[in-house]
Amino acid sequence: MAKANKTFAVRSKIWIEDMEGNVVFGLGRYRILEMIRRLGSMHAAANELKMSYRAVWMRIRTSEKRIGEILVIRRGKGSGLTLFAENLMKQFKRLHTVIAAESDDVYRSLISDHLT
Repeated sequence: MAKANKTFAVRSKIWIEDMEGNVVFGLGRYRILEMIRRLGSMHAAANELKMSYRAVWMRIRTSEKRIGEILVIRRGKGSGLTLFAENLMKQFKRLHTVIAAESDDVYRSLISDHLT
């Protein structure tokens, strides 16, 4: 069989779990917080993400309960992020970037030559 000239890439998805295997934080919750920060409202974030307000609220509250820290606060008629949430997002983004870069390096050194 002839090999097709294709380019491949490795992809990974990371999230943080508690010791019982429950999601604490990941890219989905990061995106929710990013929308709340950008739009200043959980309702607007839910609409932008095509999620129900209840789904957004439950994910935020579940993460808050599992982490033991408040992530989102009311600001007038809207919502904002706590300093803890801002720092969590910053560190999670760094973690995600490092893991993606390391995954790319490991992929290139172990597998990519076998697929071209």
